[in-house]
Amino acid sequence: MPDLSHYDSSGRARMVDVSAKQATRRTATASAFVELSSAVIAALPSNPKGNPLEVARVAGIQAAKRTSELIPMCHPLALTHVDVKAEIAEKGVRITATAATVGPTGVEMEALTAAAVAALTVYDMTKALDKGIVIRSIQLEEKTGGKSGEYRRNVKREKKPES
Repeated sequence: MPDLSHYDSSGRARMVDVSAKQATRRTATASAFVELSSAVIAALPSNPKGNPLEVARVAGIQAAKRTSELIPMCHPLALTHVDVKAEIAEKGVRITATAATVGPTGVEMEALTAAAVAALTVYDMTKALDKGIVIRSIQLEEKTGGKSGEYRRNVKREKKPES
């Protein structure tokens, strides 16, 4: 396991200095799942607050742009793209959020924040119908760019030999 870079030698939290890192194109995709009853799914198109999926999509985009204001050690990034999809799936709504930038640090937190806030927005827009809604599996699906290279959730990775 690599050292946790957000702590100094005394164990104090710190923002990592990325000024010496090379700017590269970086992308990340994250997902979340909002578990809904069949009655809530059926009621989605007639929600009096508006279309929950579209409101969630816009909320996720806004959230990605504000990630550094929410997560203390995140760097503010110039995002070049954010896309959020909220789609009805079996037993709920699947959220997929993708963020991109050209810079010295990755956009995983932006994608994860977008997915989480979009899921919370679906909850907010439907909570009057059911208090038992569950948000599950907020997770990174893939990332590209940077020194650590590519990551894909369902791809087996070789372990590096220990030295």
